[in-house]
Amino acid sequence: MQRILTRGEIENLDRTRVVRLMLPEPNIFSTRAQRLRDLAPENPIQDYLLLIALLSDAQQHTFEQSWSVPQLNEQQLAQAQAHGMPPFSASSTKRDPVWRDMFSAIIKQLLQQNTLPEAVAHNLAQLNDEIATQPKRIEQQADALLTQELDKIDAARAPFIMAALQVYWRCLMVQLESQQVPAQTPFGICPCCGSQPVSSTVQLGGPKEQLRYATCSLCASQWHIVRVTCTHCEDTKNIAYHTLEAGSQAVKAESCEHCQQYRKILYLDKDQHLDAFADDLASLPLDILMGEAEFYRANNNPYLWQLAE
Repeated sequence: MQRILTRGEIENLDRTRVVRLMLPEPNIFSTRAQRLRDLAPENPIQDYLLLIALLSDAQQHTFEQSWSVPQLNEQQLAQAQAHGMPPFSASSTKRDPVWRDMFSAIIKQLLQQNTLPEAVAHNLAQLNDEIATQPKRIEQQADALLTQELDKIDAARAPFIMAALQVYWRCLMVQLESQQVPAQTPFGICPCCGSQPVSSTVQLGGPKEQLRYATCSLCASQWHIVRVTCTHCEDTKNIAYHTLEAGSQAVKAESCEHCQQYRKILYLDKDQHLDAFADDLASLPLDILMGEAEFYRANNNPYLWQLAE
């Protein structure tokens, strides 16, 4: 029988042995697409999960094309190390226009599907036209998404714009090696790009056994955060875990009474096929439960933007 570590044992693990950062796998989007399809049957938002599966497939197809993205700047890397800041900060890194070409490629891939709802196809066609005719408007929407300016975000378009930004940052990340990322960066944000986590996952097997890693909502890098710690405010005294009575025990909401925020936490020992994005999205009834308990999501899933107060 597997022995569960106590909170004190987890906190006192030899940090020199802990893998602090895991960069994303090359097939991350296709893996996500398959997980979404596996989760879709009998899910309350089945059709939406299948739509996002198509979007994830389009992301993978686009990522695998040859793109010329800005190369690593040694001076910027040195500055990131010196100041303990993410080397590809989403809020300050100047985006190359090639990301809009990636966006257009994703849209064209999606429009080839004959199963798209008419409203979605119309939305995508408009977006593709604006990429060519109103690039400034597209850039403004991208800025709002990356800086979480919710009052400026078009929720219907956000998942598709965010999908293109994910592919662009994934292409940037290909150049990056773990040792180039500063060992100490601000708590609660991705050490690589400074974005917030979509959820966290308790790992299974090897040196990462029972350790918790947050997954970046933008570049999908994973970094270690001690368990029983609020991923939003770092509080350790007011943490609670919530599940649905008939829901999966592999997905819980980790809430914090101190900041009234929550994020999902996934347990690979209960389901080895969990995906930080797909399982967070598919467990929407748990979000409803948390809202009724007057807790608030620390940030949106990049594939579903809720702008209500």
